Amino acid sequence: MLFDSMYPKSFASDNHAGVHPTILAAMTAANHGDAPAYGDDTWTATFEDKIREVFGPTAQGFPVLNGAGANMVGLAPMLGRYDGIICAETAHIATHETGATERLLGVKLLTVPTEDGKLRPADIKSRLNVLGLHHEPQPTVVSISQVTELGTCYSPEEIVALAETAHESGLRLHVDGARLANAAAYLGCDLRSITTDAGVDIFSFGGTKNGALAAEAVVVLNPSLATAIPFLRRQSLQLASKMRFISTQLTALLTDDLWRENATHANHMAIRLADGLKDISGVSLAHPVQSNAVFATLPHEVAKSLLQRYLFHFWDEPAGTVRWMTAFDTTEDHVDDFLDSLRKASTS
Repeated sequence: MLFDSMYPKSFASDNHAGVHPTILAAMTAANHGDAPAYGDDTWTATFEDKIREVFGPTAQGFPVLNGAGANMVGLAPMLGRYDGIICAETAHIATHETGATERLLGVKLLTVPTEDGKLRPADIKSRLNVLGLHHEPQPTVVSISQVTELGTCYSPEEIVALAETAHESGLRLHVDGARLANAAAYLGCDLRSITTDAGVDIFSFGGTKNGALAAEAVVVLNPSLATAIPFLRRQSLQLASKMRFISTQLTALLTDDLWRENATHANHMAIRLADGLKDISGVSLAHPVQSNAVFATLPHEVAKSLLQRYLFHFWDEPAGTVRWMTAFDTTEDHVDDFLDSLRKASTS
C-alpha cells in the first residue's frame, strides 16, 4: 500500500515520522559556507565532545548513515574469520538486514530462541560448549537489541549480568541501540547507565527513529577496539562526505535531553494506545508495552479492515499479531482516531 497525505498518521514505523524542528534547525545552521569533508569539520568535533560528555571520557563516537551499517561497523572490529555472534533469533541482524552480517562480515549467527526478545546469561552459556573446537564457529560476540524487536527493554542490571557473563569467557558485548533512547526513557535512567556503566563494549546510538533525518552513530567504549573503526566505516560505505549534517543532528539529540523528550512522548503514545485496547473485544496485547511499540493480536478481518485506513504491519500473520509503532510526532488525537477506527472495525 502506498502511503501519502490521503492517509492518517502511520503506525507502521517510527521511521515514517518526519524530522524534529530542532534537528532541522541544526542542519540549517550547519548549511552555511564550505566545510571540510569526511568529518574534519567543527560540527563533528562538537559531536565527538558531546559523546565524551554523555558516555564518559574514553568514549569515541563515529557518525554513520544508517542502523544496519552501524551494526556492521560496530561488530566488525570484534570478529575474526571463523567467529560467531550470539543473539536472539528475533534480533534485527538475524531477521531484517538481509543476511548482511553473514555476507559482509563472513561470520555465523548463533541464534537463541526467546519469548520476549531478551537474552539471559544462561543463553550465552548454552552456546559456549563449542569454545576451542575447530569444527565449530567460535562465539566471540554477544549482540543484544535495546529496545528488542518485541518492544521489550533490558534493565541496567540485566545488561551488567550479560556483560559479566560474556567477559568472563573472553567475549564482548555489542548493543544494537536503534531505539536506545526509548529504552532509557522507559527505564527512567540516563543513556550511560545502559551502556558505559553496564559494561558494553560497542553500541549504536540511533537517531533516525527518534526525530533525525538520517543519523546514527557507532560508539566505542572499549578503547582497544577504536583504532579499526575509521577504516571499517570507510570500507563499509558508511563514511559520509558531508558529515557535518549527520553530526549536528546527533549533537542536537544529545543536547538538553532532546533524545529523552522525543522518546518519552513516543512511549507515552504507545501506552495510550495499549490502554485503549482494554475495552475492545477480541484484541489483546501480545507483549508488554515497554517502549514505543505495541504488539497486539486481533482477528484477521479486523486488521485487514483497519489497513484500509492506516498503515501498519503484520508481525505474525498466521497468529493475527500486528505491530503498531508510535513516534515523537504522534499526537493524542492520532491515537484516539486510530482506536475509534479499531472499535468500528471490531464491531462491524
